[in-house]
Amino acid sequence: MTDNTDIRTLRRILNDYKRVAVVGLSADWSRPSNFAAKYLLDHGFEVIPVNPKYEEILGQKCYPDLLSIPTPVDIVDLFQRVDRIPPFVDQAIEIGARVVWMQLGIIHEEAAQKARDAGLEVIMDRCMKIEYARLFGGLNTIGVNTGVISAQRPRQFNR
Repeated sequence: MTDNTDIRTLRRILNDYKRVAVVGLSADWSRPSNFAAKYLLDHGFEVIPVNPKYEEILGQKCYPDLLSIPTPVDIVDLFQRVDRIPPFVDQAIEIGARVVWMQLGIIHEEAAQKARDAGLEVIMDRCMKIEYARLFGGLNTIGVNTGVISAQRPRQFNR
């Protein structure tokens, strides 16, 4: 198994590939997928939402699956449970994606090997937003660079 999680590889992928299909992107602003996708949009990535529940997310047209996307995709970013990974890896291979990226906590060795065998690079158990911020600047101790310094907790988190 090739380990594609070294810093040089991560930096190259995040620098060279800018069209990202985010599978499982939620329209709910408080969900990690939405937060990460917004960050990627704000940092020069083209985000293509993939979720059959929505027509549009973050101002971007949403697609029901990877096969419906009419343009080439560089990275397939999977916000999915582990048991749902294999069909999306199959679709990533079919559309000619270059990278399959499984989010934090997601490791599926069999699907990863299938992707590698088809010539795709695979990143597992990592967050694109966190890795981009870590490697290109903008990451603080909690993983967020809000630009606001305050000891007071924001109201939206007080429930």
